[in-house]
Amino acid sequence: MTERKTLNRYYPVEYDPVNIPKLKAKKKEQNRLWGIRVMAPFNMRCNTCRDYIYKGKKLNSKKETVSNEDYLGIEIHRFYIRCPKCVAVIAFKTDPKNCDYTLETGATRNFEAAKTLMDQEKKKQQAIEDEEAANPMKVLENRTKQSRNEMDTMEALTELREMNVRHEKVDHEAIIRKAKLYQQELEQKEEEDCLIRELFGFVEEVDGERIRRLASDDEDDALPVKRAKV
Repeated sequence: MTERKTLNRYYPVEYDPVNIPKLKAKKKEQNRLWGIRVMAPFNMRCNTCRDYIYKGKKLNSKKETVSNEDYLGIEIHRFYIRCPKCVAVIAFKTDPKNCDYTLETGATRNFEAAKTLMDQEKKKQQAIEDEEAANPMKVLENRTKQSRNEMDTMEALTELREMNVRHEKVDHEAIIRKAKLYQQELEQKEEEDCLIRELFGFVEEVDGERIRRLASDDEDDALPVKRAKV
């Protein structure tokens, strides 16, 4: 039991992997349909029952290797699935050139904004390259714009770094402590003023000096002012 699960195995000195005979697949097995469990690679709609099949839906499929068709030596595989509702056959194959899948028959691929945007960007980039190849002055103009944009970006980054350095020099804890001390001084001064009013009456500040004013009896017994007759 333990020997079956070992990771390290003994290889003799005379072992040479080149001498191992290679098994060639038979022609029947090359074109054989293999049953495989797949997930829908994109959103599609069945052409028979008009039912939607969403991306990521798990389906049983048959896989085959497309003969006489490859991309840079990479094999292209074709998958046959059935619609979950009407059991119609839907076929799609791999597209290694675009890192995607190509729908062949049985369904219609839904609109995908991200894929459309990528295709538009590729076409735009291809048009710029073709224009630069035909017009050398356009290459110089594009390089000038690119260098100007890089300079503007570097200036903006420099300003941000300087701003960050200024913020780093500020001691926020010290500012908070000073604010707390100032608040405590204001509260203490207000308490002192309230205590003085309770003990000595009304106190007024004139030119920075506190002056006590007492209420006189004359003010209480003051007679009304007589108006002169005209």
